Amino acid sequence: MSLINGFNSDGVVTINRVILKQEYSTDDLEMRVAELCENVKTYHSDTGFVGGFVAMNSGQVSNEGSTIGQPVDNPLKNREALIVTFWQSFEEHERSHRSETFQPLFAKVLELCENGNEEIAYNMLWSGKAYSHAEALEARAAKQRYLKAA
Repeated sequence: MSLINGFNSDGVVTINRVILKQEYSTDDLEMRVAELCENVKTYHSDTGFVGGFVAMNSGQVSNEGSTIGQPVDNPLKNREALIVTFWQSFEEHERSHRSETFQPLFAKVLELCENGNEEIAYNMLWSGKAYSHAEALEARAAKQRYLKAA
């Protein structure tokens, strides 16, 4: 079972890292990205686009998951966003960006960015969703049985 329905295990994930210029707000970014994402859904859902999400830096830093010391806040809070999209292939992604309807909306998003834009494509290695409560209990029991057998 895939985490995102319709996303093949050999699909491509693209990630844009956006850092807002000081004079723009999260609302500015949210509005422009919403227009861009609606365009991609409308014109590319049947030509390789599978799904995506946008996440804003909350400023929180996990001291349990970080090895860079014990920071308590991230300076890019509410200024850094990740735009993550899922595609059947890199070629289909590239075609979508060349479309006449996409480019003007993309330019409007880039106006907000102090870092320009670099979009990196990643090949999927793993995806999954959490177990249900019953599945988690069975998985723990299986681990215990396996550990005792070893």
